[in-house]
Amino acid sequence: MEYELIRSNRKTLAVEIKSDGRVIVRAPMRVSKRYIESFLDDKSEWIRIHRAKVLARKAQEEANPIPALTDAQLRGLKKRASVVIPERVAYFAPLVGVDYGTITIRSQKTRWGSCSSKGNLNFNCLLLLAPPQVLDYVVVHELCHRKQMNHSPRFWAEVAKVIPDYKTSVRWLKENGGQLMHLIS
Repeated sequence: MEYELIRSNRKTLAVEIKSDGRVIVRAPMRVSKRYIESFLDDKSEWIRIHRAKVLARKAQEEANPIPALTDAQLRGLKKRASVVIPERVAYFAPLVGVDYGTITIRSQKTRWGSCSSKGNLNFNCLLLLAPPQVLDYVVVHELCHRKQMNHSPRFWAEVAKVIPDYKTSVRWLKENGGQLMHLIS
């Protein structure tokens, strides 16, 4: 199996299937090539199935392209998002038990949201095109980073306290988020 290997200071192995079908393996610095190959053998069926899904989705998108948003549509979306998203942040912050800094609305091709160490929050205006529960999940996700600046089990436990079925939104973003991101030219 062909794959791209990215080594870093992480603790676990991970496999990612990119939208073009490339297989990316993220590995700790000291893990042997033999161990990585064994890991990929164990995950080969999962990789095959998910790669096929990704490539089928890409083919469908190419066969039925959705036109990119115009500049005027994007400006309108950002304007609406700058009202709706801060309202959702203000609603969820007390439930999470955190405060926050400034909120910035952006139009990005790769991120739904982020949280800085100073507590400033950034959100993608395209979230307004997702189901409301997905928008709420991203808001809660970023607010939970005020308690845990990582994606540890403790972080996910914080998310689950507020949105117990958050995995449904994670799945929706994985399955549909790419189409929304393509709306930005």
